[in-house]
Amino acid sequence: MALPLMPKATAVWLIDNTKLTFDQIARFCGLHVLEVKGIADGEVAVGIVGLDPVANGQIVPGEIERCEKDPAADLKLLEPAVPVQRQKTKGAKYTPLSKRQDRPDAIAWLLKYHPEVPDAQVQKLLGTTKATIDSVRNRTHWNHANIKPRDPVSLGICSQTELDRVLILAAKRRENKEKREAREARAKARAEAGVAAPQSETVADTASADEE
Repeated sequence: MALPLMPKATAVWLIDNTKLTFDQIARFCGLHVLEVKGIADGEVAVGIVGLDPVANGQIVPGEIERCEKDPAADLKLLEPAVPVQRQKTKGAKYTPLSKRQDRPDAIAWLLKYHPEVPDAQVQKLLGTTKATIDSVRNRTHWNHANIKPRDPVSLGICSQTELDRVLILAAKRRENKEKREAREARAKARAEAGVAAPQSETVADTASADEE
């Protein structure tokens, strides 16, 4: 699913300037609805300047008004005229000493709002360890009483682009998993009924495995 260029900044603008529901904003920006609520409450995306998706050409004029009238409708994203260049990063992420004390807060934020992100990706994004992630998750961290979920971008631990890239990958993995589980359920039902699987679905299984 295609997402706005700066999902969180776009969500900030939509919350402040439209009557769209949290669900509509979450679906359009590829965010969890709890994260959108966190933005509205001032707990997430602190300091991020809102980005108008109409002014920057990501949706056509009138699209917001259409969706405001129908809570079940989804905003339609326009395809960019120029492909977006993505930065390539290698190796483990280095976190400055001044920011390391904030990492448990960032870990707690990801665990709360984006539990679909694998621990390995959290490690790379925040420059932390599996043991630290587990201690925050299990509430056994030495400083547990003072840990508060805070957006890693607002803490300066990672960039918005880095965070968006991880969230997009996690969303794709979750989508592939849901599709695989649905195919397996259909295959099980056909097996019980004694019906062979269609050729197209067998090919889809192979393609999904290659992506993962």
